[in-house]
Amino acid sequence: MWYSIITVQQTDDDAIVAQVTTDQQSPWFSGHFPGDPILPGIAQLKMVTDVIGKALEKDLHLIGLTRIKFKKLIRPGVVLDIHAISGKQENNYSFRITSNQENVCSGTLTLAPKQEN
Repeated sequence: MWYSIITVQQTDDDAIVAQVTTDQQSPWFSGHFPGDPILPGIAQLKMVTDVIGKALEKDLHLIGLTRIKFKKLIRPGVVLDIHAISGKQENNYSFRITSNQENVCSGTLTLAPKQEN
């Protein structure tokens, strides 16, 4: 796995909170960018999707995005805090990723269960 989940839990108010860290040997970093590695935005969104799925014990995939903002670069080995909460519409989750209490990324994801073939 290219990241590790340190903790993940669903709170009493149905929020999902997690702490993760990225693997310094991840192929995401070797190709993006050699000599100045940063975690691509799509990897950040996949990580949030996975964390929500783990908390809900569902295999989810991303089907829509709105208001996504990338505010800070993520370097290898950084510890990230993820906070997500279910939106008013079914399968929508507002989220934010922070590092050292600074906003890294935020937005709204629309997720759906993966269909078996």
